[in-house]
Amino acid sequence: MRKTRFTIIALILLAMTALAACSGNNSGKSSSSPASSGSAGEATKIVFWTFQELHQKYYEEMAERWNKQNPDRQIQLEGSTFPYDDVHNKLLVALQTGVGAPDLADIEISKFANYLKGTPQLAPLNEIVEPELSNLVKSRFDIYAKDGQYYGIDYHVGAAVIYYNREILDKAGVNPDEIRTWEDYKTAGRTVLEKTGVPMTTVETTEHWSLWPLIAQQDGDFLGQDGSVTLDSDINVRTVQYLQDLVKEKIAVPAPGGFHHSEEYWAFMNQGGAASVWMPMWYMGRFIDNMPELKGKMIIKPMPAWTDGGARSAGMGGTGTVITQQSKVQDIAKAFLSFAKLSKEGNIALWTELGFDPIRSEVWTLPELNEPNKFTEYFGDGIFTMLSEVKDEIKPVNIGEKTPAIIDAVKRSAMFRTLNDLEDPSKVLQEVAEEVRAQ
Repeated sequence: MRKTRFTIIALILLAMTALAACSGNNSGKSSSSPASSGSAGEATKIVFWTFQELHQKYYEEMAERWNKQNPDRQIQLEGSTFPYDDVHNKLLVALQTGVGAPDLADIEISKFANYLKGTPQLAPLNEIVEPELSNLVKSRFDIYAKDGQYYGIDYHVGAAVIYYNREILDKAGVNPDEIRTWEDYKTAGRTVLEKTGVPMTTVETTEHWSLWPLIAQQDGDFLGQDGSVTLDSDINVRTVQYLQDLVKEKIAVPAPGGFHHSEEYWAFMNQGGAASVWMPMWYMGRFIDNMPELKGKMIIKPMPAWTDGGARSAGMGGTGTVITQQSKVQDIAKAFLSFAKLSKEGNIALWTELGFDPIRSEVWTLPELNEPNKFTEYFGDGIFTMLSEVKDEIKPVNIGEKTPAIIDAVKRSAMFRTLNDLEDPSKVLQEVAEEVRAQ
């Protein structure tokens, strides 16, 4: 038994060493961003892992800008993009074994709690975060914090919004500006279905984006502030019942493919399959990349509120970039990370390059964020004017040790059973909550 254990550990260490040295394989993409001046030996190499190719491209662009502005502190960014599960598993093993971790890495929000257990093997980022905190959306840092230490920096606020197909609404005679509450939305949905035969929206049955923003708007959540499981709360049960009622009335249909990132769903929407969908701001890029037929038809509006004067948005999703304790270049890595994600220049680039709503909210009113680009060409002008209207209504979410387990259970069981099989929401949420509590 001892021999087997040592063999497994040796194989893990060998795999991690090989991963750190490699530049990619057929399951991922890798490239290096050389310094703009000086030899490779004079530049500091920074190794970066992510699961999103767009994130890698962003950091490569910011590395080029850094090198132009810092001739005496050149960096050579070596980025690698791996499949989602692979990169999270490899990073966790590297941190647990103390071998083979990169300098920088992306950790998706639903996985982040796994890396904060015990003594985090991540470098605290307070020295670069705290001086800028008054200019930042603080809730987007609290979700990556433990014991007063900030360990991750997000790409965006992730404000939940609603995307309307103006062409379909016009055919039905529905004005989206008159949809102020979720009850208004249901009424408008009945009209759209009656006049056009098209459902008002789609709901995910294998993901959680159709539910999480709606409960967060009401100060509900999957977990309480103390980390306790609250999935079966009255707010959550009522909200799932609302979604189920939309499905029963055919105002909503289950998303083809189960979620809003499937090829089947994109094809369905491209053909005018539904009149609207609510998702975070970062979903804009999915429209542009995967639903080209809807260009010029989609408009972005605040989410309906649950009551008059209620919150019209919530901060959804996120990916925190971290610096690992194994990094031997933490000082320059922190300086570069601050430049890429905390500076005004970096936050403007997060919008112009990625279409993300920047975490430095003071830039939302800058002229650069209202200049024409591929996002305004697709959705129209005034995106940040709209977002500024709901700036103080973007509700935060609670992240805790059980976040990975509760998100998995919601995606794997709760959404499908309530919105596809139409089981009783109260019964399903109680069963799923008890399952996670027992873990």
